[in-house]
Amino acid sequence: MEETVKTLETAEIGDVLRMLPHRYPFLMVDRVIDIRGDDHGIGIKNITFNEPCFQGHFPGNPVFPGVLIIEGMAQTAGVLCIASTASTQPKSVFFLTIDKAKFRKPVLPGDTIEYHMNRLNKRKSMWWYRGEAKVRGQIVAEAELSAMIFDT
Repeated sequence: MEETVKTLETAEIGDVLRMLPHRYPFLMVDRVIDIRGDDHGIGIKNITFNEPCFQGHFPGNPVFPGVLIIEGMAQTAGVLCIASTASTQPKSVFFLTIDKAKFRKPVLPGDTIEYHMNRLNKRKSMWWYRGEAKVRGQIVAEAELSAMIFDT
C-alpha cells in the first residue's frame, strides 16, 4: 500500500506545538514557512530581549547563543520530517549529528532568524539536512545536521 504524504505549506505556532515536544523556554521556532515536503522549509524565530539566555549570555552585551541557533535548525528540520509523514501517530525526532557548523555573525535582540533547511538525503527513518541561519538576508550560521524519527 502506497503511503500518502501530507502537504503543508506553512506550520503556524499551533502546528509546531503539535509536531514538536519542545516548549518554552526551549522552543526555538515560532513558525515554518515555504514548506516543500521534507525537501525544504524556512523556520522563523523572533529574538526578543526577554529570551532567558540573555540573563547570562552576556549581561550588558546580549548575544543569542550559537548552540540555540543550531537547535532552531534542528527543530525546523524536525517539523519538515514530521509534517511529511502520513502517520497520525505522534513522532519524535532525535538529533544524531552536527557537522560543518560555522558561526558568522552575532544574533542580537530584535533580530529575526530564518532557518533555511534543505534536505541532503533520506534513508528509512533518517534524514540529513544542510541549514543556513539568516538575519536580514545575511548568513549568521550554517551547519549540516542528521536526525532519526521514532514512533512515540
